[in-house]
Amino acid sequence: MTTDNTASEELPNRSILSYIKDLPNICSLAGLGCTLIAIYFLITGVYAAAMIGMIWAVAFDWADGLIARRMSGRTGADRQFGGQLDLLIDIVSYGVTPAILILSYASFNPAFLPIAFVMLVFGAIRLSYFSTFGLSGDAKYTGLAIDNNSIILVFLFMFAGYFDRTLFSVFLGASGLCLAALNVSQIKTPKLSGNPVNVALLAIYTLAVTITYGWTLL
Repeated sequence: MTTDNTASEELPNRSILSYIKDLPNICSLAGLGCTLIAIYFLITGVYAAAMIGMIWAVAFDWADGLIARRMSGRTGADRQFGGQLDLLIDIVSYGVTPAILILSYASFNPAFLPIAFVMLVFGAIRLSYFSTFGLSGDAKYTGLAIDNNSIILVFLFMFAGYFDRTLFSVFLGASGLCLAALNVSQIKTPKLSGNPVNVALLAIYTLAVTITYGWTLL
């Protein structure tokens, strides 16, 4: 893999681990920790705990952007490193984790592997497109932002107990494919995470999800 390192003049004066001290990056890594927890519980079949991990990963992801925009004194290297870190974490949080959710709930039936693969491919393409071209001219995303995948799937999973597992597995798989298609579509969607009001609404939603799924764990 090759990258264009536009901040190379700053590298000799800073260690790799020095970027961890940046508060937005701490938030990003906290979200990665939540994603790891979610994956662990998806594999072990404790889905309520996995849903909590998935939504907290989104919450930390949105928080890091809000904090970054309000912090002063961050260098160009800080912003570039943070953007790359976000990109790498996003493919795990919003590409790999939803794919594992669908595979796990389908009891790792190989018939669902193509669905998981399409979700991963479209997720990687979606993130690469945004990393290359950014927002459109009217400051909107082209395609559905990939973090919405987790937000929507966590909500849909609340209804899992009302349906036969096989039937709901098919429903989850179809939902995953629909979300993947929207990720790479030409629709224009607003940048929700950039608005403090939306961040507050996500915080309320995160707490509601935590309480709802937490109650089932008691």
